[in-house]
Amino acid sequence: MDDRQKRNLTFFTIGLIFMLSGIEYAVILPTIWKYLQILEAPPYFLGLGLSAFSLSGLLTGPVFGLWSDRSKTTKPIILFSNIFEIAGNFMYFIGYSKWLLLCSRLVAGIGAGAGSSIFGFLTRSTRPEERAGIFAAIMAARQAGLLIGPAFNLFLRLCDFKLGPFVVNKYTSPGIFMCLLWVLLQFAVLAMYWDVPPISSEEGAAVNLEMKREGEEAPLMGSDEGPVNTYRALGTDQLESSASCEMQPVNGASNPFKNFSASREFLREEVVVLLTAQFITLFNQTALETMVTPLTQRYFGFGELGNSLMYSLCGVEVILGFFFVRWLSSKVADRAVLAVGLVICCTACIWCLVFLCNPRGGYGWELSAFIIGVFLQLLGLPFVAVSQVSLFSKVTAEKTQGFSQGVRRSVGGLATILGPLWAGGLTNNLYIMLGMMLALLVMITVMTALSYDRLTESRAVQCAHSSDSGG
Repeated sequence: MDDRQKRNLTFFTIGLIFMLSGIEYAVILPTIWKYLQILEAPPYFLGLGLSAFSLSGLLTGPVFGLWSDRSKTTKPIILFSNIFEIAGNFMYFIGYSKWLLLCSRLVAGIGAGAGSSIFGFLTRSTRPEERAGIFAAIMAARQAGLLIGPAFNLFLRLCDFKLGPFVVNKYTSPGIFMCLLWVLLQFAVLAMYWDVPPISSEEGAAVNLEMKREGEEAPLMGSDEGPVNTYRALGTDQLESSASCEMQPVNGASNPFKNFSASREFLREEVVVLLTAQFITLFNQTALETMVTPLTQRYFGFGELGNSLMYSLCGVEVILGFFFVRWLSSKVADRAVLAVGLVICCTACIWCLVFLCNPRGGYGWELSAFIIGVFLQLLGLPFVAVSQVSLFSKVTAEKTQGFSQGVRRSVGGLATILGPLWAGGLTNNLYIMLGMMLALLVMITVMTALSYDRLTESRAVQCAHSSDSGG
């Protein structure tokens, strides 16, 4: 099997990992509240249970990323992290008490921390021009899991038998079902996942030397009309320095953090903008997810069937959006995709403020206004999600990409904890809730506009970090 086949199978396996994470969310979320009620848990345990998963992933993401940067491997990390997913879901299946259920989500969330290592691996093993498309496909895989997850609930809700001393019913069955899926995934990772050589070690020097030869003929590349994989204006000396940096074997540096400075890496203008975009995007998304079910029940009388249909249609739209962005990213720069996404999100939030906070007119008009608002919110999501992840991978050093992606995912994890807490108490005060969301969106849009020239790929960034300590 050649390297190309190994690479494709590895990317396919990564897609399976993210699809399973979506399925897990979709099969557990609908029943966890009833499950907690059976275990006599107070209402606040629902928030604790949902936040516990994000909290442990938030804390372990940078740790797994650090591990992958030092070891230059991800396969052992994935196999190790999946053990926590297996154990956490089995604990959820046992469910003797509300505390065990809470601990089960904490343990499973540790496994989710390996996502930082995976994104670091994808950054090192993809070319800049294809990276956004691959990230879009991976994110679409998770959305596909969210979409097909409810289909599994159709037969899981029919479970009513005993497995030794354990009761298997519609509340415990999601735990054992996901436990078995994660076990099967272990075999898939063993058989179809390889730590393929990084692109930089194979092709980086050739790419840079080719660009050096073309540098005298090509105009300075600073506009969005050029290819996505163009460099910012680099002089000959910079190109030689970059080429020599890229020609060094990746495994040659025993410690990628030898000259690493967190403040120098994460407090740069473009990195701050992208981390802020990550936080605001996920904060608003989870706040809207928290708000939409009470809203549909209050205004439209949606029950379980209506909400399930709505979520299914939303999932289809998001998946199509990710594939559209996958195509679009090969035509225009990532920063342009980010700008378009932010404009769409701002438009959606303004629409919701005007038409949803104080709905007027008949049932038909209110429902139409709601559908348009949700459509616009979901339309902007893939644009912002894909572009900010792709840009972040290009403006941070490749040699510490796992740790950097862990920091990015931790910022997102914090947003997924705070978003529902913010929205949960304001479902009857939509002006305040949506007003804050719009203010955050306007802020990140202004930040993006002011930093637009800096939101571009700089492959020399890792060499710059190495040379800082030498003068």
